[in-house]
Amino acid sequence: MNNGVVRVLSIIVTYNALRNNWIEKCVSSLLSSNFKTDIIIIDNASTDNTTRYIEQNYSSVKLIKSEKNLGFGQANSVGLKKCLAENYNYAFLLNQDAWVEEDTLEKLIKVSENNTNYGIISPIHLNGEGNALDFNFSNYIIPNNCKGFFSDIFLNKQKEIYEVKFVNAAAWLITKECIEKVGGFSPIFYHYGEDENYCHRALYHQLRIGVTPGTVIYHDRENRVEFSSPQKQWNNTVRAFNIHYANPNNKTSILKYYITLLKISITPPFLFKKFIQHILSFNPFYFSKVKNESKKIKVFL
Repeated sequence: MNNGVVRVLSIIVTYNALRNNWIEKCVSSLLSSNFKTDIIIIDNASTDNTTRYIEQNYSSVKLIKSEKNLGFGQANSVGLKKCLAENYNYAFLLNQDAWVEEDTLEKLIKVSENNTNYGIISPIHLNGEGNALDFNFSNYIIPNNCKGFFSDIFLNKQKEIYEVKFVNAAAWLITKECIEKVGGFSPIFYHYGEDENYCHRALYHQLRIGVTPGTVIYHDRENRVEFSSPQKQWNNTVRAFNIHYANPNNKTSILKYYITLLKISITPPFLFKKFIQHILSFNPFYFSKVKNESKKIKVFL
């Protein structure tokens, strides 16, 4: 591989990234990579001296300090715009709580160059200890979502890349072609759903999404005790519909959506009130416009 020709911009979005030494592990791993990459960090108005730490320890890193929290998607879009403007071959998105091995980037780029019909490629995601698959990632490679992966690994005949419909954006290598066709993340998704929507749009433009078993990253996501409340169920349902309805590959019935919301809101009175408010405020034409815009070859929404 000719490192003098292939240019990669690594994009990290930070928000209070000092905890658990995340930012140190993340940035230092990229700086130690045997494939040299430029790094840009977009900070979402951290309140814990994250930006000060970066300025004091990583002079070679480009830091953009946002005055407000842009959300994951729009902050990454800042980096994607720079990637296009400065003619990089690839963008590498890496979560603030994730880090790479020395050869992760090199192996990802090699796989991409051998499989040019893929717009997004992700390594295997291990947990922060490196002793198990990241729990969420394990769902992306089950047989229903990633044909042949487990059987090939078991039979010791693994392929270079396996196609999936979705993998989260904790570690994405994105080709320049993908950014040119798909653009940035959609502004309608502030937190959660933006990466799934991006995958939908990539698939619409005939770009494949894949995982490669030949390299890994470590994703030290926080251990959370999930509590399912009626409010959370409501939020998750609305978000899931927004993702589905903005998908240019799908046709969605508004009536079916309203029936689903009514089922979960009819018992708790406060949610039924939210249901009525949502019906009055929801604008399906806006999502239709977003869907139609996603079908175009357009740099950024």
